[in-house]
Amino acid sequence: MNEVELNIRLYLTDVMKSWAADKIDKTDQLTPQRFILNAMTELFVSLSDDDLELIRLRYMERLTLSEVASRYLLNERTVRNHTNPTVKKVRELIKQAKE
Repeated sequence: MNEVELNIRLYLTDVMKSWAADKIDKTDQLTPQRFILNAMTELFVSLSDDDLELIRLRYMERLTLSEVASRYLLNERTVRNHTNPTVKKVRELIKQAKE
């Protein structure tokens, strides 16, 4: 599992939020963890329900592009076009947090 997939899974399962309650919120500093949580919250809230469902299927149920596409009668390119921008943004957020 790569770092992007891990962070998406942690966010969607609310593990990241529980860590925030336990660890991140004990300081007023903008830690890398708090930055990622805040940015991912902003990102995922901005997604349409359909795009969020495609992300959930890809990263929580670990379906392939082909499996997601067949479930919704879409072609793989459409699924990719709806999921890749979010994945790219998560990758950028992680990179920013490390800087």
